[in-house]
Amino acid sequence: MERLSELFSDLPSQEKVANLLLRMGASVRDGKAYCGDVELSDAAVGRAAGTDRRVARAAINRIAGDPKMSMFFAKLRPIALLADVADQIGCSTLVVIPTNAMMPGILADVSAVTLAAGVSIRQAVIDDPDGKDARLLIVMDGTLPHEFIPSVRQCRGVASIILK
Repeated sequence: MERLSELFSDLPSQEKVANLLLRMGASVRDGKAYCGDVELSDAAVGRAAGTDRRVARAAINRIAGDPKMSMFFAKLRPIALLADVADQIGCSTLVVIPTNAMMPGILADVSAVTLAAGVSIRQAVIDDPDGKDARLLIVMDGTLPHEFIPSVRQCRGVASIILK
């Protein structure tokens, strides 16, 4: 996110904290960090980001002090990623590695293949919003029949797939 990089361009440790908050969907409201409605301590945020509580506090204050970033971070919320527990809930996960994550239509094409296979999608998440190491994670009810795997590989923008 360009604005985030600008705000922390001179403070890489604080940028690590801000990126962690963004990745986790942690919000910043009233000068405090939250995971949903649970307040996160500065020490816990600092440890998770590989810094300390003072750096975490400074990053949170910087976010809170910037009107655009404050508005943005106030609206974030965490979501449960089902990919790691898919097998425990009767689902499977299709990981799509794109040739170019900015190419439109990758999700649409892969979804069309799952529809043709009669498989329901429970969740679809792109795990790297800036596109550098993006992966499309699709959690499906049951498994995608093997005869449809070549069709997924032929979808626009698909470099490779992993079926878990």
